Amino acid sequence: MNRPHQGPLPAIDRTSEVIVEIVILAMIAAFLGLRLYSVLGRRAEHEEESVPTRFERKDGGNVPRPVPAPVAEMPAAQREATGFSPAVEQGLRDISGADRRFDLLTFMEGSKAAYAMILEAFWRGDREELRELCDDDVYASFAAAIDAREAAGEVLDNRLVRIEDTAVHSAVLEGRMARISVRFTADIATVTRDKDGNVIAGSLDDAVESNDVWTFSRDVGAEGPDWLLDETDEG
Repeated sequence: MNRPHQGPLPAIDRTSEVIVEIVILAMIAAFLGLRLYSVLGRRAEHEEESVPTRFERKDGGNVPRPVPAPVAEMPAAQREATGFSPAVEQGLRDISGADRRFDLLTFMEGSKAAYAMILEAFWRGDREELRELCDDDVYASFAAAIDAREAAGEVLDNRLVRIEDTAVHSAVLEGRMARISVRFTADIATVTRDKDGNVIAGSLDDAVESNDVWTFSRDVGAEGPDWLLDETDEG
């Protein structure tokens, strides 16, 4: 009985196995190489071209940071022209439309200052200051009262204690002339002295409530911002 051959395989068989193994390894290497290139190669291409950031342009300049769109607002004077009667509100809006510099809050603060300045100028007989703050008719009335007081030898020693309240009484635009009436509620201590300084009327210890309606006017086409007192009345 013949035994199977147990010696080494023929050289030709071993060579074939090695060739097959080399081919397989080469195929695996080629496959891995393609995979690596598909990942690393593309990444390198992207790294060569810088990616614009959120605030950078491709040309190297800077892109302004986004700014929120402004919220549209009404002019200050129009925002404040509320809470009045329809006639007053319309008048204030007409004045605001004709004079973009008009601001109601600023006007009201100015009217309070003018009220105090005009009263004090009248009490001390300062015609020059009254001339700057009043129109012709009102100035003439004040000047006539000062003349009569001086002729009688009387001196006013009044004091404006405080202005309690101010309110828009009326507002109207007549052509190019804006007219706003303001009601003033104030506490005033009144004293009249003779030429020798003796008190002949009133008392500085007792303030009296005064209610006045003063009308201020201004030509909206004028360059200056000044308003003039053009009418006085009791409230």
